[in-house]
Amino acid sequence: MNPDDTPREHLRRLMSWWSLLADLSFSDLLLFVPGRVASLGDLAEGLVEFPQRAAADAAAGRRSSDAELSVIGQIRPTTGRTLYRDDHVGLCVAASERPLVAEAFSRGVIVTGEGLRVPGDRRARITAVPVRFDGVTIAVMSSEVTPRFIDIRDPGELERTYIVTFGRLAKMVAAGDFPNRGADIENEEAPRVGDGLFLTDETTRIGFASPNAVSALHRVGVGGNVQGRRVRDLDLGPDIVGRAISGGIPVVTEFEHQAVTVQMQALPLTDTPVRNALVLLRDVTELRRRDRLLISKDATIREIHHRVTNNLQTVSSLLRIQARRLESREANRALEEAVRRIRAIAMVHQTLSSETTDDVDFCDVAETLTETMRQSITFPERPIEFSVTCEAGMLPSQTATTLAVILNELLQNAVDHAFPQLWELDDREFAAVPSLEDNPIGRVEVEITRPTPDVVSMAVRDDGVGIKADYDPERSGGLGTSIVRALCGTDLGGIYDVRRRDPGPGSLALVQIPLRTMT
Repeated sequence: MNPDDTPREHLRRLMSWWSLLADLSFSDLLLFVPGRVASLGDLAEGLVEFPQRAAADAAAGRRSSDAELSVIGQIRPTTGRTLYRDDHVGLCVAASERPLVAEAFSRGVIVTGEGLRVPGDRRARITAVPVRFDGVTIAVMSSEVTPRFIDIRDPGELERTYIVTFGRLAKMVAAGDFPNRGADIENEEAPRVGDGLFLTDETTRIGFASPNAVSALHRVGVGGNVQGRRVRDLDLGPDIVGRAISGGIPVVTEFEHQAVTVQMQALPLTDTPVRNALVLLRDVTELRRRDRLLISKDATIREIHHRVTNNLQTVSSLLRIQARRLESREANRALEEAVRRIRAIAMVHQTLSSETTDDVDFCDVAETLTETMRQSITFPERPIEFSVTCEAGMLPSQTATTLAVILNELLQNAVDHAFPQLWELDDREFAAVPSLEDNPIGRVEVEITRPTPDVVSMAVRDDGVGIKADYDPERSGGLGTSIVRALCGTDLGGIYDVRRRDPGPGSLALVQIPLRTMT
């Protein structure tokens, strides 16, 4: 079965249109399913039809009126006053407490009536709409409103149109035709009824338009009275209303006029043989302006990261040029170490220059940094084998930058102190050493894990000579160790420790960072 064609996904699609249905009916909407279920997310893929559950209850000696119904969805209208201040999602009631809902489940038809008492000792008018999927009633949508709200005055054309349109959509829900499976439109920014609405016939001629719809159309250059005019004659771009009517699926588009952007969503009404459409309008000018601003800012930030990377690479090049002019081997090595530190920072900015978020996949940084270290300090004549195991995931850029510098220092320390034989030979002695490419002098292992969701742990192990038994990382005067200790403790609020491996040989450098300090 297609993952989008399950009962649970059908209910999710229905709830994405929640706001439209609640606003058209001026009512609170509750979604009931059989059994004891806390939320839509807890709903099993294979829903049990209410009559089947009632039959199972009867076989077990339980009365059908004792069957349980659970509320998995609730929404309040923006066009009217809500009945309920409390959140009913997760509420479980007996079928006898909701007879109209239970009847809609059992008979599979829309049931309307009164009798439910709500806060304030009022009676609500209930319209229980069976939600059908593949011919089976999988839920009931209950529209609940105080009769006085509707009866307090004679409804005008707008209110009558809204209520009639809700009735038509309710019939489509009961028939299993709404929401449509073929067009799963994301409704995070969907128009609300109050933003603007008009109805068309099968020829796309507008029969009714709300005042807000008329205003929205005027803002995009449609002048005069729109009632009686065909949508395709209004010069609004592609004829999405005609497509919705002919195709039987919702269609959405946007059009602009003089810096004004309006979103239009056409929903076919298929409850009668002659199809027509409900069209929702929304002025999204400000939203699109903000979107463009965010895109511009995102591009600017990535360009900044790109330029920082280039600048750091320029500094690295200058330091390498300076190193080649020095005769002191110690000074040359100091500049090489500085170049590697700069390169570690540049790698994070290079990653950010190609990303659309401010988070970094630190595993990519760690692997690249380790490979760069391997290439820069090992040769076929004296190879060191490096390996990386990483489960760090995404980290904030500032934290990733600091951890990259720490990893660079730990790798450098491992090579410098674990394998001193690499640095004891002069150039002529070095050239005379036979190739050891197939027999590495040593191994360095990097392991980055998340022992808990709130902690990042980074371990660098080697199989070298190991640190001295009396070594104290807190008192070490080495520059690399001082950098790691300062960055780990002061900047990230973590811990840093170095010890001999047990069992040996070699050393273990461990860094642990609490994630709460990273945000």
